[in-house]
Amino acid sequence: MDINTKSGRRIIFLISFVLLFFIATICLWIGTADVSLVDITKIVLNKIPIIGKYIDISEIRNSAIVIISNVRLPRIILGAIVGASLGLAGTGFQALFKNPMADPYIIGVSSGAAFGASIGIVLRIDKSFLGMNGIGICAFIGAMVAIFLLMNLGRVNKRLNTNSMLLAGVAIGYMFSAGLSFVMVLNTKDLNKIAIWNLGSLAGKSWSTIMLVLVPFIVSFCIYYYYHRELNIMLLGEEQAKSLGVDIERTKMIILIVGAFLTSMIVANTGVIGFVGLIIPHVTRLIFGVNHKITVPMSTIIGAAFLLMSDTIARTIISPTEIPIGVITGLFGAPFFIFILRKRSA
Repeated sequence: MDINTKSGRRIIFLISFVLLFFIATICLWIGTADVSLVDITKIVLNKIPIIGKYIDISEIRNSAIVIISNVRLPRIILGAIVGASLGLAGTGFQALFKNPMADPYIIGVSSGAAFGASIGIVLRIDKSFLGMNGIGICAFIGAMVAIFLLMNLGRVNKRLNTNSMLLAGVAIGYMFSAGLSFVMVLNTKDLNKIAIWNLGSLAGKSWSTIMLVLVPFIVSFCIYYYYHRELNIMLLGEEQAKSLGVDIERTKMIILIVGAFLTSMIVANTGVIGFVGLIIPHVTRLIFGVNHKITVPMSTIIGAAFLLMSDTIARTIISPTEIPIGVITGLFGAPFFIFILRKRSA
């Protein structure tokens, strides 16, 4: 089967969606409360418009309905969107920097968001705006400050330079990390809250949180997919891309801003979940090649599946205690990062 043909891509996408649905169903089933797959299927179908009215769940105990409808289901959907978003952003950044070790966090967005969140926690900012709590708003502001600094420090002769942006991102990350450490030293009573935010979590999220990350994801996906041709051509080098009619500066700006904004929205709502944007694009390229018409959608599907499995491990491995999801993704991501380094130096 040739995945570069239209029919081949459709088959791959269909199989991938089926596998993702299967993984999501298993993750929905696994948990401390015992709910059968039959009951889970009925509860989920009951939530779907039009067909929901034909599904009878009156015989299912109320506790099971609440657990699936209000706890596990929104968490599964949110986890899938977050994983898909981080995989998508990572694909864009690795194409932009032409570096398999680039990810959404290497440009300093996560550090800026973490610093902003720590300020919100210390100052007890609890006001909400557009459905986002005060800490999330502070995290978002911190992330946008990091983006602003990156856009200005990454310019050489009034043009965005990928090497300069990469180095600037590392510097920005260290700067905000130092600021975060300073805040933690001065406010030891808030260490636990700040630490949990820095490790990321999907716990306690509601349906409203899903909408806050779903819209940015859909918009970002559409933009990235629209620019798949430009991303492919840019892999050949900037000079050749220019000769083929690609507006390099405009494409760089769009990929950077869209990816950074998407990452900032994720971090603002779920905390820092590292390594997903590093692992997923690389795995996707190893399986499907470098054609972004395929890697852009496939990175979202694989990213969603990876985060769902990671979150399921995080909430069940030492149940009833829940491990921050960033710990699990880090356990997978750090060895993979070392693998990439070793492979590049070989």
